[in-house]
Amino acid sequence: MSADRVPVVIIGAGFAGIALAMQLQRSGWDSFVIIERGDSVGGTWRDNHYPGVACDVPSHLYALRDHPNPDWSSMFAPGAEIHRYLRAVVDEEGLGERLRLQTTMSAARWCTDHWQLTLNSADGRVSELRADNLVLACGRLTEPRLPEVPGLDSFAGPWFHTARWDHRIDLTDARVGLVGTGASAVQLLPELVRAGSRVLLYQRSAAWIMPRQGRDYSPTERRRFAAGNGVLERTRERLLVEGEERFASRSGDPVAAGAAAEVAREHLRSQVADAELRAALTPDHAFGCKRVLLSDEFYPAVASDRVELVSSALAGVDRSSLIAADGSRRDCDVLVLATGFWTTRQPYAELVVGEQERSLADHWASGMTAFASTVVSGFPNLFVLNGPNASLGHNSSVLMAEEQAGYVSRTLHRFPGVRRVRPSAEDAWTREIAIAAVDTPWLRGGCRNWYVDERSGRLTLLWPGTIDDFHRRLQAADGSEFDQLPRGRFSPTASMVP
Repeated sequence: MSADRVPVVIIGAGFAGIALAMQLQRSGWDSFVIIERGDSVGGTWRDNHYPGVACDVPSHLYALRDHPNPDWSSMFAPGAEIHRYLRAVVDEEGLGERLRLQTTMSAARWCTDHWQLTLNSADGRVSELRADNLVLACGRLTEPRLPEVPGLDSFAGPWFHTARWDHRIDLTDARVGLVGTGASAVQLLPELVRAGSRVLLYQRSAAWIMPRQGRDYSPTERRRFAAGNGVLERTRERLLVEGEERFASRSGDPVAAGAAAEVAREHLRSQVADAELRAALTPDHAFGCKRVLLSDEFYPAVASDRVELVSSALAGVDRSSLIAADGSRRDCDVLVLATGFWTTRQPYAELVVGEQERSLADHWASGMTAFASTVVSGFPNLFVLNGPNASLGHNSSVLMAEEQAGYVSRTLHRFPGVRRVRPSAEDAWTREIAIAAVDTPWLRGGCRNWYVDERSGRLTLLWPGTIDDFHRRLQAADGSEFDQLPRGRFSPTASMVP
């Protein structure tokens, strides 16, 4: 095989890309490369370095199965620590020689029996690479979503998205406009208050916030985790079970959701004394409809004299003035956008062209779809990690990425050559998800969330089941999802959620 043709090319070196690289290497696959646009591995945890950024999944569950980390500093690891962890995994696995950093895929086109890739290096060089198999491990939280607000570019001071944090800006005693009250804002606001900022907090809708109850691990605990006597393994298993048990409350079980919602309400009551402010911070949608957040510090920060809550979306910007949807105007010095990411419309989809000259964006024009949340009809030998219905609202998505990596590795070994996904298999998988989601709060909870594609109203981000469900479904896949392979025991219409 020529030097410019590689059996497997992985785009992205975050958790998913690293998980797959490990699977391939350990299963004897000796020829693959990882293309990464950043200057290091880490994905989300490289790009997000705003004050307070941390994992909201317990650290010991937010780690690769074959790389448990006994030395996490706390129950919810800070972002920089997760970034260091991923770099250490790459070093320990010897994956560095397979990495091409500061290289961006600008085009991918299917050509009879391979993918033709166009790559752009940071130094301006353009190169071509042929891949027998292409894996998109680009992540779902990579491209910041800026609000369509008139006058945003006219803002007189510095402004940036949380995922593009500018550490050069001194926020001490600055008037900061913080737009959004989602996961990033909940972590950031207490840090702004600690830094001495005066904050205008723009809230489109209140979130359900549960007690975080995090703490640092003591040196003694970390020594026990490292001792190799099963403590770390049992801790991880306990956290996994606890996470799976949360599925009931997030997916709409009335008893579980009611109990969880009452915990959140009591958390709010205990931390915010002012009745009017408490009312403004009370969600008006079903528990689980949006991402449930964890924080012990957000409510006290909002209730402090350093923060003014604006219960309205940002509707316009006029130089240093922020104009709310209710018509009110307020001045600020720095504008920070905690407005999320392009999740349901993945930017890479425009770059990937499959059979019949159809782009992945066209195929996903009414929402992302894939068989096994991983392979797509019309796009031979393409795998998507962290794509359609591969996220979770109740547990660690790292576990989902590892399940997908296992499916990719098995497929490559068992079914070499050109594999075309049967459209009927992808359609059946998509219908099944729609049926499983129909009565959930994600669709009927009275909120607008990033799990649902607004073009079709379909649930396209979340997996509507547990990790165990996903594991069993992917393990059962026997190749009958592909055109040229004989049908076997796997039925794509089997019950998704038992």
